[in-house]
Amino acid sequence: MAEEDTNGAADGLPPPPPVPPDFTPAKTELEPVKKKVLRVPMARRGLGNKGQKIQILTNHFKVNVTNVDGHFFHYSVALFYEDGRPVDGKGVGRKVLDRVHETYDTELAGKEFAYDGEKSLFTIGALPRNKMEFTVVLEDMTSNRSNGNSSPGGHGSPNDNDRKRLRRPCQSKTFKVEISFAAKIPMQAIANALRGQESENSQEALRVLDIILRQHAAKQGCLLVRQSFFHNDPKNFVDVGGGVLGCRGFHSSFRTTQSGLSLNIDVSTTMIIQPGPVVDFLIANQNAKDPFSLDWAKAKRMLKNLRVKTSPTNQEYKITGLSDRPCREQLFTLKQKGKDVDGEVQTTEITVYDYFVNHRNIELRYSADLPCINVGKPKRPTYFPVELCSLVSLQRYTKSLSTFQRSSLVEKSRQKPQERMQVLSNALKINKYDAEPLLRACGISISSNFTQVDGRVLPPPKLKTGNDDFVPRNGRWNFNNKRLVDPTKIERWAVVNFSARCNIQGLVSDLIKCGKQKGIMVEDPFDVFEESQQVRRAPPLVRVEKMFEQVQSKLPGAPKFLLCLLPERKNCDVYGPWKRKNLAEYGIVTQCIAPTRVNDQYITNVLLKINAKLGGLNSMLTVEHSPSIPMVSKVPTIILGMDVSHGSPGQSDVPSIAAVVSSRQWPSISRYRASVRTQSPKVEMIDNLFKRVSDTEDEGIMREALLDFYVSSGKRKPEHIIIFRDGVSESQFNQVLNVELDQIIESCKFLDEKWNPKFVVIVAQKNHHTKFFQPNDPSNVPPGTIIDNKVCHPRNYDFYLCAHAGMIGTTRPTHYHVLFDELGFSADDLQELVHNLSYVYQRSTTAISVVAPICYAHLAATQMGQWMKFEDTSETSSMRGGVTNAGPVAVPQLPKLDEKVSSSMFFC
Repeated sequence: MAEEDTNGAADGLPPPPPVPPDFTPAKTELEPVKKKVLRVPMARRGLGNKGQKIQILTNHFKVNVTNVDGHFFHYSVALFYEDGRPVDGKGVGRKVLDRVHETYDTELAGKEFAYDGEKSLFTIGALPRNKMEFTVVLEDMTSNRSNGNSSPGGHGSPNDNDRKRLRRPCQSKTFKVEISFAAKIPMQAIANALRGQESENSQEALRVLDIILRQHAAKQGCLLVRQSFFHNDPKNFVDVGGGVLGCRGFHSSFRTTQSGLSLNIDVSTTMIIQPGPVVDFLIANQNAKDPFSLDWAKAKRMLKNLRVKTSPTNQEYKITGLSDRPCREQLFTLKQKGKDVDGEVQTTEITVYDYFVNHRNIELRYSADLPCINVGKPKRPTYFPVELCSLVSLQRYTKSLSTFQRSSLVEKSRQKPQERMQVLSNALKINKYDAEPLLRACGISISSNFTQVDGRVLPPPKLKTGNDDFVPRNGRWNFNNKRLVDPTKIERWAVVNFSARCNIQGLVSDLIKCGKQKGIMVEDPFDVFEESQQVRRAPPLVRVEKMFEQVQSKLPGAPKFLLCLLPERKNCDVYGPWKRKNLAEYGIVTQCIAPTRVNDQYITNVLLKINAKLGGLNSMLTVEHSPSIPMVSKVPTIILGMDVSHGSPGQSDVPSIAAVVSSRQWPSISRYRASVRTQSPKVEMIDNLFKRVSDTEDEGIMREALLDFYVSSGKRKPEHIIIFRDGVSESQFNQVLNVELDQIIESCKFLDEKWNPKFVVIVAQKNHHTKFFQPNDPSNVPPGTIIDNKVCHPRNYDFYLCAHAGMIGTTRPTHYHVLFDELGFSADDLQELVHNLSYVYQRSTTAISVVAPICYAHLAATQMGQWMKFEDTSETSSMRGGVTNAGPVAVPQLPKLDEKVSSSMFFC
């Protein structure tokens, strides 16, 4: 990146935010004058020393590479059918290249190659020629993921009629393969990367190693999902309901670390469709009682493109649809044996049912009145009765899981640390990497021992409540006999009940009593509003309107707070519209609960949330109070948490939601507010940080945050800005530094040209695969465990922190990457700040696994995402469409929070 000129470099970045037309010309003239220096992630400045030393094992396995003088040769692969059409289908590539490897071994000089399944192939040392062409024939294209019960090659049809009727679409196909030289990658690049000199070459070289592992797994018949692979073994399947199984497999990737190259192996789970009879899957998927109560329109959507095996021939096909009529009425044209007098082939119309029962003597128990499965082309259907079709194993289920499925999956796939270590040790044994010829050619050997690293356990920070200072133990504390540090008053309030069954009088008196102990004065509520029987079945928006009409007609003025009782805990469809009505239209703070077991702990937790939302504070760090946090307490400092949440995998048109949470009332680092915006679906960079609409107006997110800080911190501008960014991968670090940070700087300059705050940018990652274990101890690593050596990056400034006490399963550490630091924090001070920020989360009495501002950004994005769910479709339908003339699609904007609550912790 660095060698190119700025124009070239900028091309790799996402398009800048849309600029008003009248503004463009001025911008272009300025461009050449300012030569922009691209920021890159900073190098490590040293290791931390604080904390008690502890020995830890991690799921990185040391890799030795002896052949560093060799070269990988990269070839591009193009596949064509006999008639010259390019092959676009996935999955056939590996079969074709396996055949090339078998057939043309001598032409390839006996070389092994690593193929990525698509357009790239790698060898060690060059092939005989730079451009080679081959022709191969594949007899039969069934999957190699058979359930073990197919006859060889899937042939063996009972009679010739059958063969004709099926037209055997996959009998044999001829393919042309072109392999042409693309690039040469020195293996030395791996050694350079380990010295911290990363380059395009070193990333490519590591990619080749990853591709070798993927190919190794593919040859064993595994399902491959990015860097993970899944064996077809029912022992690895867990049923999560709805015809969906969690399938356990392994993630593996090569990583450069301070102690050399390592292979990171972890347990990983993907969702698959329940294999076996199609009907069993549909019944489970729709929760139906029998095949006759299925919704076939829904079934058709669900089955499209899934692969089935048909009995008795065991052929494999892809489902293209369902027949319009039931099996006993669906006709097709059958060619007769023999010809008529004119030598023409005779045909008859016959039903699918009649054909299978009478011509093929196959008994059909229940298919007669159900649609048939179509595996043919749109113009030329091929039908099978449902009961002769079985779904092939290891087919991914890509829709999002229901709340019930998700919790079932979490519960069933938990593994205690020791169990996980055992599974990973076995994985290394099963995979037999030593036998992989390409790895041997690279001179690669992989250790079977977990890497040992030096950890440190940071002491927990001292916390302050209303009546004492205390040190949390094992990452947790409670509020028994403690008053809140800054309790509020709950006054002018009422209860609304959306048909939850609950002893409301008991609940209210518990709130009043418990509030008193914590220092919160809770007045008696004005009233309890019950939802009437008739309204209960109305749509969510109507239920919310009706409830508001009741509240408005009975109360003397707008309430300050509403306690809302919901009938179900998760997925209650009243939640989004209710929150939106209160926060956007009226500026009323509201707390929703779905009380099942009400005890003291439950009431305390509810009060913690209400207190934070109404502007109080439950606990704080003692160092905030005596302000003594390095770099933060002496100079006005704002802390930001930034996150973008995307729609679930199946929804491509749902806008993404960007949330930026910012600290207020400096020197506090426990009080926050949030700004939330929608943006184009699946865009990871936040595009509304700075949004210039005229010479004096900026409608961006940062302006709101900075102005609120200024007003709430005694008219001080932040001189230090510490940014925590969640959810970006290493490949996007440069964009965070050069796109997002630039926008933040611009919004500062827009407020005051002479203002030059200093920045720190830290990325937090949770979805990585590094885990930590205590040798000879079955429990998780203690809270406060920090690791910044051996398995961290050879050059860049990163560390792993487990701030929380992992109670169930294996703790997932948070991987923090310090990309930029103009304040010059020492390693210990910065790590301590991050650790401290895991203790200021107002909703719970435990340390949390990632800094509070990021958690709040998640909460704010999720809650406001609920607002969008029941949008009146007429408003947004016009905005959804594809790309308009104006460029990217306009996404519906979120309504603004009423100013009475705009700087509250409404997300708590």
